[in-house]
Amino acid sequence: MGRVKGKTALITGAASGLGEASALLLAQEGAAIVVADINESKGQGVVDKIVRDGGKALFVRLDVSKEDEWEDAIAKTIAEFKKLDVLVNNAGIQYVKELEDTPLEDWRRLMSVCLDGVFLGTKYAIRAMKKSGGGSIINISSVVGIVGTVDSTSAYCAAKGGVRAFTKAAALECSKAGRNYNIRVNSVHPGAMETPMIAGMLKDQVIRETVEKAHPIGTLGKPIDIAYGVLYLASDESRMVTGAEMVIDGGWIAW
Repeated sequence: MGRVKGKTALITGAASGLGEASALLLAQEGAAIVVADINESKGQGVVDKIVRDGGKALFVRLDVSKEDEWEDAIAKTIAEFKKLDVLVNNAGIQYVKELEDTPLEDWRRLMSVCLDGVFLGTKYAIRAMKKSGGGSIINISSVVGIVGTVDSTSAYCAAKGGVRAFTKAAALECSKAGRNYNIRVNSVHPGAMETPMIAGMLKDQVIRETVEKAHPIGTLGKPIDIAYGVLYLASDESRMVTGAEMVIDGGWIAW
């Protein structure tokens, strides 16, 4: 207990799935949590869980593709908790469409959430963190940010690959070799996790079996599996880790 005691963490997409699991675990380990999401009712529900268990939490409505909403979310975080130590850029959407049938507007919408949102979050987190002496930025990418797939998710692969490369560049810029902000920036690369984003797909038993077979470990992951990785990167235990890829994929990319 207390691995992130005294820290303030803002987590996007925290109303459900990986974001919710990360918010609950970091709160359990002592952090004050800013639950950021477009779903106000579910987001407030996560806040209520944390407060009931004796933690500190605040809900902010945040569409990660909108710069003005990022400015407002960071301002509310500082007003409530005085500082920002951890940012988890988790919010995302996914389209399953063949490349040749993907409308440009769908491509741009996915990029605005999955890639622009990470850029904006990192931009405003750096501004806040460098004022208080540093912090940790954790960008949720995917195994398909490292390898491709044949299942009509080319736009998602592109966005997550962008997150991977962006993370490394941001890490260097924030390091002593760059601007010396004492801010670490890392990416997390989940395999298929049982979250609301892919729940519909997994109802098809054939698809589920196919996805399970992609994981040599023999099972799909749970949100808590990613949350433990986030906890490590948020804590001072990972003080030597920056610009890294934490792959939590049941062996997917080891094939």
